[in-house]
Amino acid sequence: MCSIMGYCGKDADLEKFKKGFERTISRGPDDSRIVDTGNGLLGFHRLSIMGLTPSGMQPFSLGNSYVVCNGELYGFEAEREKLKEKGYSFQSDSDCEIILPLYREYGTDMFAMLDAEFVCIIYDGDTDEYIAARDPIGIRPLYYGYDEKGVILFASEPKNLVGLSSRIMPFPPGHYYKGGEFIPYANISHAEHPIHDDLETACRQIREKLISGVKKRLVSDSKLGFLLSGGLDSSLVCAIAASQCDHPIKTFGIGMSEDAIDLKYAKQVADFIGADHTEVYMTPEEVIDSLEKVIELLGTYDITTIRASMGMYLVCRAIHEKTDIRVILTGEISDELFGYKYTDFAPSAEAFQQESEKRVGELHMYDVLRADRCISVNSLEARVPFGDLDFVDYVMNLDPEMKLNKYGKGKYLLRHAFEGLNYLPDSILWREKAAFSDAVGHSMVDYLKDYAASLYTDEEFEKLRTKYDFAAPFTKESLLYREIFEKYYPGQAEMIVDFWMPNKEWEGCNVSDPSARVLSNYGESGK
Repeated sequence: MCSIMGYCGKDADLEKFKKGFERTISRGPDDSRIVDTGNGLLGFHRLSIMGLTPSGMQPFSLGNSYVVCNGELYGFEAEREKLKEKGYSFQSDSDCEIILPLYREYGTDMFAMLDAEFVCIIYDGDTDEYIAARDPIGIRPLYYGYDEKGVILFASEPKNLVGLSSRIMPFPPGHYYKGGEFIPYANISHAEHPIHDDLETACRQIREKLISGVKKRLVSDSKLGFLLSGGLDSSLVCAIAASQCDHPIKTFGIGMSEDAIDLKYAKQVADFIGADHTEVYMTPEEVIDSLEKVIELLGTYDITTIRASMGMYLVCRAIHEKTDIRVILTGEISDELFGYKYTDFAPSAEAFQQESEKRVGELHMYDVLRADRCISVNSLEARVPFGDLDFVDYVMNLDPEMKLNKYGKGKYLLRHAFEGLNYLPDSILWREKAAFSDAVGHSMVDYLKDYAASLYTDEEFEKLRTKYDFAAPFTKESLLYREIFEKYYPGQAEMIVDFWMPNKEWEGCNVSDPSARVLSNYGESGK
């Protein structure tokens, strides 16, 4: 996954910089390097995925300029050939080596040209200034803060900046930083060119674009694995990948030791697509024992994110410990595009679209954050086919009337797009959604709630929750998470905009728990 960090000014304290940077060495355990640009520091922890030789080590340089990048630049080979024709030479097979030549040719216009999930920090030696950028969805993480002298710092995770900056914030997706400003270059969450394709055309486009998004993420010099929950999204990613590979793909599922709901369906999918499937079991004790570690690695107090991270962290830990896989494909982002259980309550197509735009714009604080941290802390790289820019752009601009659940089945467009093509059995393709935070075992959430309830009396809860003005805890479970969060990220709650919750303004959605289980339309989900 790699980790990057930059101190963008003179008189940097190298030892403090190193101490902060070392906190994310698990993101890039293969090699580490810090360079002094003459006007600050750039650091890089490497996880070797593309261009595995030492020549692929960063920071890359061009003249007296430097860059560090955590990213995957899809189709970079063609761009590299164009740059060679312009006289540039390359020392490695790393995709990120093209960034400085691109910047020299196109300046900040280059960021909108990239088909990539990336973050980068560039030191322009010609102008003696720093430029940083983040992909339009925020799949790759980047945070910033200022030291006591007003110098800006960038880092892959907030833990890098604790003790170096008093206020740490996420770098806004789809922006670049230059000249002291954050400048938007792409707003993929906003529908700017409405598409009014008919149903069959829309579904064909969805299918073709998702297949393309999966295919380009199968290109790797390191071994691939796939998270498989048995739900629609991860099952489609795995099924498409299996159809593109000439060998069985390696899939991994996790469930509670008592009621492994997802494992049953994951095995059905794995058997159907001929995958080499591994089942991982977690116990109630492991869940409780891992809680503080998970909150520390996430850097959040959000209830849904933490619940859903328990299984993902533990299955990725098992992959790291027992295999030589380096790259993991996941099914995140589909919900924000096609709808959750609660968006069935959307009062209009306009309301659905507004909610979708809000959720996609905030993904980097919730599901995308979860996938990145749980995977990267185990020295793996996450790839998210549903986050393919072409795919997201199409679905976000598709007429929201088509995305409303008028069909008696959520995510109808996505399901119909693959209907009758033998990618998945109908029992999986048309199965009701079950929330991952619950479906790894409905009892998992209950264990967490019971554990939190055992720690606080009602009086203690009411007293302790008043300490927090921003995103105040509203249950004993949320208080527990916030208390652990503050232990590692004191005073940094504003890194997360709020709790992920259904839209309380919609009838049927004014609930006190983020779980889909509390909604009246949950029905047969997860059974």
